[in-house]
Amino acid sequence: MEVRATHPQPRGVQVRQEKVDTNTPKVTVLIPTKNGGAIFEKVLERVVAQKTQWPFEILVIDSGSNDNTVETCRRYPEVRLHTIPPKEFGHGKTRNLGVSMARSEFVALITQDALPVNEHWLEAMVAAIEPDPAIAGVFGRHIAHPDANPFTTHELELHFAGFDAWQLVQMDDPERYARDQGYRQVLHFFSDNNALIRRSVWETLPYPDVDFAEDQIWAQKIIEAGYKKAYARDAVVVHSHNYDLFERLQRSFDEAYAFRSLFGYVLCPSPWTLVRSWLALTRRDLAYARRSGLFGAQTMTVLLAPLDNFMRLAGHYLGARGDRLPKGLRQRLSRDKQLMLGLRAARGKAASR
Repeated sequence: MEVRATHPQPRGVQVRQEKVDTNTPKVTVLIPTKNGGAIFEKVLERVVAQKTQWPFEILVIDSGSNDNTVETCRRYPEVRLHTIPPKEFGHGKTRNLGVSMARSEFVALITQDALPVNEHWLEAMVAAIEPDPAIAGVFGRHIAHPDANPFTTHELELHFAGFDAWQLVQMDDPERYARDQGYRQVLHFFSDNNALIRRSVWETLPYPDVDFAEDQIWAQKIIEAGYKKAYARDAVVVHSHNYDLFERLQRSFDEAYAFRSLFGYVLCPSPWTLVRSWLALTRRDLAYARRSGLFGAQTMTVLLAPLDNFMRLAGHYLGARGDRLPKGLRQRLSRDKQLMLGLRAARGKAASR
């Protein structure tokens, strides 16, 4: 056994020395799955092919797939497969289970549809966290699929470019943190579609068992505990969704409802805010369409962009007021609730057979 050298501790945080057995994996790549389909086959192939200077393991936790996901895992002797009943799945709960099963110092977290762009994704993650034991977690960059809506591609580029100036953060200004919502959001943004955490920190600060934003709540906890958070720009996955208009409304509703419930943020405070934000987003998209020549190449996509922006903002407005809506309407507007209701219906059918 060897003991890693200690480093300066973060303010107010005791960082313990971590004993590392050179025969155990340095990293566990944890992937929760449910009917991962063809994209998961590509993801698993890319993860298995990672090139590192140290051993790593792959742990898949499947919650009731009825496609070829389980068979895909069994084709790879490198993969540890653990299955749970669908009713036991939870975004934070299942990740906690996986981290508890990990045999490593670090745990990389990706989803079944997040495809590492190359064979050095995992090394880039570890390189961002390893030098400083005060760094509790790191998240990587997302890029869009080649067939993604061009506005989705552009928005992802803008979103992650914003973190170039915030590649290592810590709460160094408590007064600003208390009063500045934008500053708080930067500090606790985290995406476990593409992330890596330090297991020793997780042991005292596990994921919360919630339906949405488990990653950002965890990041808020580690920031408020005095730890640092890093951004690994070179640890890239291909991950995007082409939502139709109603799915956009639902996704935005869930986001706003969760942010109001969990953080107290109101993403769209008033109808006037909705109109102003819609005008700003639409101007941005039309300017991008002109620069990129989309008016001729993808005219219908350009024409639908203002509607997509409206549905996003309408979802934010309604989600911020979700508790005031009738339960049936709230469930209809929630993409997560619809998915969960579908799971319950499937369970009921299975139980009646």
